[in-house]
Amino acid sequence: MALFTGVGVALVTLFRPDGALDAPATADLAAQLTGLGVRCLLVAGTTGEAASLTPGERDELVAAVRAAVPTDVPVLAGVGAPTGRQAAELTERAFAGGADAVLALSPPGVADPRRYYDAVAKAATGPLLAYHLPRASQPGIPVDLLADLPISGLKDSSGDAARLLHEREVFAGDLYTGAASLLALCGLIGGAGGLVAAANLVPEDCVAALAGDGAAQVRVGTADRMAAVDFPSGYKRAAAERFGTSTVTRVGA
Repeated sequence: MALFTGVGVALVTLFRPDGALDAPATADLAAQLTGLGVRCLLVAGTTGEAASLTPGERDELVAAVRAAVPTDVPVLAGVGAPTGRQAAELTERAFAGGADAVLALSPPGVADPRRYYDAVAKAATGPLLAYHLPRASQPGIPVDLLADLPISGLKDSSGDAARLLHEREVFAGDLYTGAASLLALCGLIGGAGGLVAAANLVPEDCVAALAGDGAAQVRVGTADRMAAVDFPSGYKRAAAERFGTSTVTRVGA
């Protein structure tokens, strides 16, 4: 069984005016998005400004979001780090704090990440998903190594449609697109779903796009393109326009 099917959100992390973590507000946003059709919450991912969070803040976020959303909606914790040892420690903490699964970004400067994912898998007590995002952590994960990784799923945020098709052909695990522009394609080829930042803004359109609604896909693409210009501030401003949430960021501050 897939960890989830449908649309998951790469959840923004909300901060107070002084920059302190606001876990209750983040959890409240997560609950609202769940009510609008979101089927998984990715906490402490790239959009969640994970690099700015302490291990204790990550623990607090996981616990708060897990308590705020229905039990059948999984909480996925970002645990990517430069080394397997670091990622394994974050993985242990995430599961201890209530995460249902973890998402590990591939390490920077590593062409063959098999040892890295082996280390993370040994620390995981639940599903482990790999994360391909070469613009944030080059070179990413070669498609021909996917079958060798001890993972149950993959999030691909490259935005490369040809790669997504190749992955669907050779990878038997849960396939999620992290590119809002490829939701309709992912649904069409039988992918498990999407894990996208745009679901912070237009969750209903993301759900419709995954189901094959072309007009919704265009709207999602527009919303995502405008928000992504100033990352992550653009997503926070757009979310604030709809949900009244904080626009404070740590990244770039």
